[in-house]
Amino acid sequence: MQKIQTYILSEEFSTVEVLKLYCSEFESLETVICSSCEDVYTKITSNNDKQLFIADLSENKSQKTDLISKIASNYSNCKILALSDNPSVNLIVEVMRLGAREFLPVPIIKDEFIESLNKILCENEEEKKKNKCKIISVFSNKGGIGKTSLATNLALEFAKITKENIALIDLNFQTGDITTFLDLKPSFNISYMLENIDKINETFLLSTLERYKRTSLYVLADPPYFKQADTIKPAQITKLFNTLKDTFSYIVVDVEASFDGKNIAALDNSDIILLVTVANLPALRNTQRCLELFEKLGYGKEKTKIVVNRYMENDEIKEEDVQKVLSRDVYWKVPNNYFAIMSAINKGIPVSEINTSTNVAQSYRELAKYMSDNLYKINMEERFDSILNINGENK
Repeated sequence: MQKIQTYILSEEFSTVEVLKLYCSEFESLETVICSSCEDVYTKITSNNDKQLFIADLSENKSQKTDLISKIASNYSNCKILALSDNPSVNLIVEVMRLGAREFLPVPIIKDEFIESLNKILCENEEEKKKNKCKIISVFSNKGGIGKTSLATNLALEFAKITKENIALIDLNFQTGDITTFLDLKPSFNISYMLENIDKINETFLLSTLERYKRTSLYVLADPPYFKQADTIKPAQITKLFNTLKDTFSYIVVDVEASFDGKNIAALDNSDIILLVTVANLPALRNTQRCLELFEKLGYGKEKTKIVVNRYMENDEIKEEDVQKVLSRDVYWKVPNNYFAIMSAINKGIPVSEINTSTNVAQSYRELAKYMSDNLYKINMEERFDSILNINGENK
């Protein structure tokens, strides 16, 4: 059996010795002690077989994080385990985003090391995708608020920022507009997908869903005929979402402005609901009623986020007024830019393709970055909770 070359880089002699000892319990590993980042990179680039890199970030952190990024981007055959004597949320998020598979604190606990190494060596990519997928529904119980613009532009910005596969689903079964907003003429729609749900795999999805230009955004359109929507059941929506999780990192759903069973199923399955409103009293009253219903459905404040669309700083109703009326913090404000939005809609392109520097294009981009960073951080905090607790106690 060919052994996996395991490169260890640490300035601390005791850490190196412990790693060598623990690695010796794995018959499949052959440890190689490296003297520098350059040494590691030279060895990895000359080997096309499966490899493992154990990087101690306790010293020379910036050089080693750069190395992790370079290896993860160019050498998928090399898995990375990161270590540090000063772990923090930001450090863990940074190195996991760069491409590390696992993270451990120094001093190393044997059981934790063995568990992490087993995860890396027996990694199940399909399960990993499914676990990290997040469903974000964009909802308003009042039409004309701009939720489709938000859903469409947010999904595209997710694709640009993360470079991962993003699904955009149109659940407006009667008056869906996403294909119009993106000037798409899809061959397949959600009804076809549900009829063939048992045949779906990643290849099927990526070849069937309409891809937006050369991005990693894939669109699932609404049914072209009203009667098709009548046959769709809430359980089918749940099954569809569970199936899509295997392939997509984010699923953005433009949910119809009603509370029928299909929409409730979408909201139930969502990790986050962006509840869209505007700063006027009728809209805020509708949003109040919506929040009351959400509470009855068991949607807490962590799940439901208030987004104020078409916000103007000189409006009579300010952000503080919105928060007072709704008894909720405003999660995000999208600035009003009628001409940029209408130009984008009329041309069937995202607003960033009209002018990437407009205030509304910047807002969509910043919202996508803010959400993806925070969702990633939450995942890492949950996953590495024991590490962070230990670090907090040490401090």
